[in-house]
Amino acid sequence: MADRDLAKEKAARLLKKQGSVSSLASSDINKVHKVGHIPSHRSMSTVSFTDEPGHHEFKPPVKYENTYQLTPNKKFPSSKIKTVIKDVIEGYLAEEKYEPELCRQMTKTLSEIIKARVKEMMIPRFKIICTVHIGELKNSGLWVGSRCLWDASCDTYSTFEYRNKTMFAIGTVFGVYYE
Repeated sequence: MADRDLAKEKAARLLKKQGSVSSLASSDINKVHKVGHIPSHRSMSTVSFTDEPGHHEFKPPVKYENTYQLTPNKKFPSSKIKTVIKDVIEGYLAEEKYEPELCRQMTKTLSEIIKARVKEMMIPRFKIICTVHIGELKNSGLWVGSRCLWDASCDTYSTFEYRNKTMFAIGTVFGVYYE
């Protein structure tokens, strides 16, 4: 019994010295030692910190100069991006039939592939947003709309619509200039 109390005090001193704070209350710690395990309805998290001077090297933050560049040097290449969207969507959906689960995953995959291919073009100072919609062709209609707050002289988008016998797909890439 005395060994447990001694071990508990030693652990408490060590935690104080290192600056660790546990989420368990002292009564919970006693329960842990008495029962031998942490109750399943409780979780234990620990936050550690060191309060010793000179332990970390101080590095001043890097200061960047403002560029004051309010417009892009080059326009967003909408026609090239439309070609990328077309190549990706036609390449992946040419032989596919509409299946809801497959198409749900395919929208995510196609969106990531298109975004990666557009980023490979290394268009400076444009944020790229890509969306893909896939649906079944069943004599019904779909309107896809978007609203954006942007500068019409710099920001733009490119879109491509694809159809086969069982499905349609609409891919859109937005290029938003940031200063």
